[in-house]
Amino acid sequence: MKNLLVVFTGGTIGSKQQGAGIDVNQSGSYALIEGFMNSSHYREDVMLDAIQPLNMLSENICPSDWLTLAAAIRGIDMSAYHGVIITHGSDTLAYSAAMFSYLFADTSLPIVLTASNYPLSDGRSNGSRNFANAVHYIADAGLPGVFVVYENDQGEPLVYLGTRITQAVSFTDQFGSPYDEPFGRIVERNFEWHASVRSPEPKQLMQQREALFTWEPHTLAIDTSIVYIKPFPGLNYTYYDFSNQKPKAVLHDLHHSGTACAIEEGPYSLLAFMSRCLAQGIDFYICPIKDRTDALYSSSLRLIEAGATVIENMSMEAAVTKLMLAYGIYDQKEQVEAFMNGTTLYYERNEV
Repeated sequence: MKNLLVVFTGGTIGSKQQGAGIDVNQSGSYALIEGFMNSSHYREDVMLDAIQPLNMLSENICPSDWLTLAAAIRGIDMSAYHGVIITHGSDTLAYSAAMFSYLFADTSLPIVLTASNYPLSDGRSNGSRNFANAVHYIADAGLPGVFVVYENDQGEPLVYLGTRITQAVSFTDQFGSPYDEPFGRIVERNFEWHASVRSPEPKQLMQQREALFTWEPHTLAIDTSIVYIKPFPGLNYTYYDFSNQKPKAVLHDLHHSGTACAIEEGPYSLLAFMSRCLAQGIDFYICPIKDRTDALYSSSLRLIEAGATVIENMSMEAAVTKLMLAYGIYDQKEQVEAFMNGTTLYYERNEV
């Protein structure tokens, strides 16, 4: 018999339609287990326990909620379980998956996050199947680590490493991954690895990993003094005025080719804005760039030459959460940079 712990946090998978709106509902979470017990996915070799440290829509999650959830998981007697399933809202799932991949990188059990595109009572919902496939993944594969199980629009139950899932997109509700490569999939209750030179083999996950930083619930710091900016044509940087209160760092997203506006001057100049930030002692990061040693556009090179720190081979979701951890741990920019680019906590670097 395999004992699994279900950690409910709310989200659409724990919601019910109430009038014209959708909101979290206490009974909605536990209906998930009841539905599983009465479905064709039911397994007699699995026992489910449940706790609910949070009950909220995931768009409302703040770092303090991550701390609450992390403390709840850290307080679990893992020796009593074969795995943990965290039910979560889809809006911020990719960020939470990355954060908990870092915090529990040394877990000896599978920790699986899953979600739903619609409330369970909606005929379009994939939530019950996602939950069932999370159970199957733990019961079949049992690989230690942090994962996400979620069905794509082709009806395929995909398995992602927690640091290699990117935010769901509007209109299709589909999650992505760097290079469009999931870790694997569930086929007839069994896990099949997606073989790739960029992906760890299952046997690698069975090897004991050491945590590269230590934390306790009462000392864990997740620093939010970071400003994230996404570029678009006409982005006017003069609206970012840090004269009264300044962040510790700016994390600037890039277009798919690793570029952003690098004209010399004017309100749309990232170079000018970055210069102002650096002069104020604000650290400046750009991401994602696949490989800075590869041939880059001149605009990318100009940003790097002007003082931008590149975060390589990492999704934005993995980068921003790792940066929040880094500034919570370290005081010096050199330490933060070494943590970001010199360490791999849990497969966040998509390298060959």
